[in-house]
Amino acid sequence: MALVKSDVGGNISRLDAKYDSDPSANSLLYDIVRAEVAAKTAKGSSSCSNGMLWLTRAMDFLVELFRNLNDHSDWTMSQCATAAYTSTLKKYHGWIASTAFTVAMKLVPERSKFYETLALGNSTADMERFVTEFSPILAENHEFLKSVNLDDLKAS
Repeated sequence: MALVKSDVGGNISRLDAKYDSDPSANSLLYDIVRAEVAAKTAKGSSSCSNGMLWLTRAMDFLVELFRNLNDHSDWTMSQCATAAYTSTLKKYHGWIASTAFTVAMKLVPERSKFYETLALGNSTADMERFVTEFSPILAENHEFLKSVNLDDLKAS
C-alpha cells in the first residue's frame, strides 16, 4: 500500500502547490483543470489535471478495496486488492505497472494487520461509511473529467 500512499501524496502535493502559488486564482480544483485544458497543458504528466485524474483513480481503488473487504469476508487481503485493481486501475496501466502491482500483491499484509494499521480493530463500519459517502464525490469527479475529455488518459 506504500505505492498507493506515495502516489496519492504526490498528487495532493502537486495540487496544494498550485493552490499555494495563488490561492485566489486557484481556489477551485475544477477551475484549475479548465485553465489547463484551455492552455493545452492538462494532459502533461506534471499537470494538476493529471494529478486530479490519478488521485481520483487512486481513491477509486481504495473505495473498491474497502468495499471488497466489507463484502467478501472470506477473501484474503490480496484477493480484495487484486479485484479492486482489476476493476479500477488496470485498464489505465501498461505492462510494467501491471506487473509491478502483481509483485506488490505478494507483499500485502493480512487483513488483521491492515485493519490494525488503519486503527479499525474488528469494525469495518468506518470503511463502509467511507465507501458510501465518498463514492458520489468520485462519481462527480469522473463526470467532470469526462466533460473535459480527460477521463481516458493512460499512464505514461
